[in-house]
Amino acid sequence: MTEQILTEPVETETSVPAEAAEAARPAEPRKSRKPLLWGIVRWTAAVLVCGGVGAGTAMGITAMERTDVPGLATESDGRWEYPRLALPALPEGALRPYSDGNDGEVHHADLRKLLLPAPAGATVDPKLKGGWAGTDSYLALLKESDRGTVKEYLADSALRHVAARGWTTPDGTTTRIHLLRFSSVAFAEDFKDEVTREVSKSSRLPLGVEAVKIDMSVQDVAVPDLSVYAYQEEKPYGPEQTRWAYIQAGDTFGVVTQTRKGGTLTVPFQQTVALQSQLLG
Repeated sequence: MTEQILTEPVETETSVPAEAAEAARPAEPRKSRKPLLWGIVRWTAAVLVCGGVGAGTAMGITAMERTDVPGLATESDGRWEYPRLALPALPEGALRPYSDGNDGEVHHADLRKLLLPAPAGATVDPKLKGGWAGTDSYLALLKESDRGTVKEYLADSALRHVAARGWTTPDGTTTRIHLLRFSSVAFAEDFKDEVTREVSKSSRLPLGVEAVKIDMSVQDVAVPDLSVYAYQEEKPYGPEQTRWAYIQAGDTFGVVTQTRKGGTLTVPFQQTVALQSQLLG
């Protein structure tokens, strides 16, 4: 914002009438107007040139992309670059889990194709390449003292399939995603209730985690009909920190786990949970 400088006329005191002062001034020789005219021409040309350069620069900047202009580039917010996502095809006559007519909220698509793919630049875990995985693959996320109890619970809950994928990104984050499909939405919800109840008591925590708190970073992950519960390892933690989320989607229970030396990153965790939720929704 520019300030306006107000100027007031200054009155000059004089005791000599204007007519007398004019008459008393000696006559000066008449100057040629050519130097003045040439000066005006030169200044006008300079102004036009400067104006042209300025206009050209402005047009050039407005025509460029924002990231092409030095000093205006937008820094990355930490999100990973995932492949373009699409829901897998369904068997003929099958419905999406939350469509009218699918009262059982059953995922008819191949569970393996509902797994979030690894982002660009990630190294895929050769043991978790997006295929079928045994129950032990999921149990390996838990402390050894809890595995027997959970394994028995899963056996009694009519667990049908487990699919898993894992990867490590250049920033040092290791991600594991497990999808557990039960024979009905009731069994999936019961397992969700059991898991979240135990975590609220600081029990059955992921391997290496001793203290837990609710992770609010995914509170804006809103996918209709899904329930998302997120947690993070509380300080003080060891060399690595763990974040994890439970996604209850109809007959399927998803678990997203991330660990990273020095501390997990909020943006990739939120992004990964959101995208996996959308694939299940």
